Amino acid sequence: MATTWLEIIAVIFGLMSVWYAKKANILVYPTGIVSVLIYVYILIEPQLYADIGINFFYFLMSVYGWYMWTRKGPGKKVIPIRWNTRTHQWLGIIGVFVLFFAIWGLIYIFKKEDTEYMETYVYFESLKLMYVDSFTTAIFLVGMLFMALKRIENWIYWIIGDLISVPLYFDKGFVFTSFQYLVFLGLAIAGLLAWIKIYEESKLTGATGIPKEEKLPQEHLLTDD
Repeated sequence: MATTWLEIIAVIFGLMSVWYAKKANILVYPTGIVSVLIYVYILIEPQLYADIGINFFYFLMSVYGWYMWTRKGPGKKVIPIRWNTRTHQWLGIIGVFVLFFAIWGLIYIFKKEDTEYMETYVYFESLKLMYVDSFTTAIFLVGMLFMALKRIENWIYWIIGDLISVPLYFDKGFVFTSFQYLVFLGLAIAGLLAWIKIYEESKLTGATGIPKEEKLPQEHLLTDD
């Protein structure tokens, strides 16, 4: 029961975090930090190491993102919302696969002697949960990095990861968390549309002196609403 209440609290703060992310509000990070630290605690007992790892990484990336979203550049403006360059697109895709093999490898190395754990770590009957878990973790890690850099594509990574995570967490027994990812999916779609709108509106004023492939819109200042 105590774990259930902690999960509910983590879900509430997680939803608040995504809502603030949709609005490009700096409160995305403090609310997100509360959520991920609770998840790190409740995921220790069921030995969901990939999930513990991603939540710990979320904590580190939240600190980094908090810094990046408040960092002042030329003209004392914060970094803008923008699209990835082609290079960043490929780096993101490659990063997902590199992180997948790294995460899967670490789980295998540290748990291969635990026969019971390895045999029960299965999703449905044919697909190893370890593989799916590691893949979604890799997707979310890249998405979190792109969010810290205010790249619009971060929402695409969240959408893909959320679609996989809804049945994944339900199968693990975290029903509230499964519902949370279903809501995350809707918020991620809304966030993608909202950030595209912000970008298009700010692009009307343009930016000068920037290479074409790195052309930025006018900086989108953080708001409190």
